[in-house]
Amino acid sequence: IGDKKANITLIEFGDYQCQYCAKFHRETRGQLINNYVAPGEVRYLFKDFVINDKPGNKASTLAAVGSYCAAEQGKYWDYHDELYSNSKGEDTPWITKESLKKFAVNINIPDIVKFSDCLESQKYSNLVLQNDNLARSIHLTSTPSFILVTPGKQPLGIIGAQPYSVFEQAINQIKS
Repeated sequence: IGDKKANITLIEFGDYQCQYCAKFHRETRGQLINNYVAPGEVRYLFKDFVINDKPGNKASTLAAVGSYCAAEQGKYWDYHDELYSNSKGEDTPWITKESLKKFAVNINIPDIVKFSDCLESQKYSNLVLQNDNLARSIHLTSTPSFILVTPGKQPLGIIGAQPYSVFEQAINQIKS
C-alpha cells in the first residue's frame, strides 16, 4: 500500500493465525495507514512468516495462498483485512478451504470459481515459502515483526504488536 516512491518502507512479517498480528491490525495499522501511508510518506508491505503452521496442518500457508489468489482479482488488501477481522487464533479450526472461500464472497471477489481453483491448486505456496524463508534468513523469530527501511540508513526493527506511538517514534527516528 502506498506510494512506490515513498522514502520509507515499512515491512510487516506476519502470520494470519497470529493473535498479536490481529491485535496490531485492529489497534495500530489503521493509524499508520492514515497518518503515514495515505500522505505518501511510507510505503507498507506485508510478507508471510508462517510460524504457526504445524505438521499436517498448514493453515497459515493456506490463508496466505488465499490472499494471493485474491490478489489475482485486485483484492489482496481487502482479503488480508478480512482474514485478520475474522481471526480466531492459533491452533483453532477457523482457517479451512471453506472459510477462505466464504471470506472471498464477503469481500466480493469477482470470480469465486477462479478464486477456488487457485486456492485448490496451491499455486502460490512457493511464494509463501519464499517470504517465510526471507523472514528466517534475517533471523526473525516472532510475529508480527516489522522492519523500517530507508535509503542510506540502517534498517530499524520493531518486534511485536506495539502501540502506534512506538511506530511514530521509529518513523521519526529513521526520517531524521
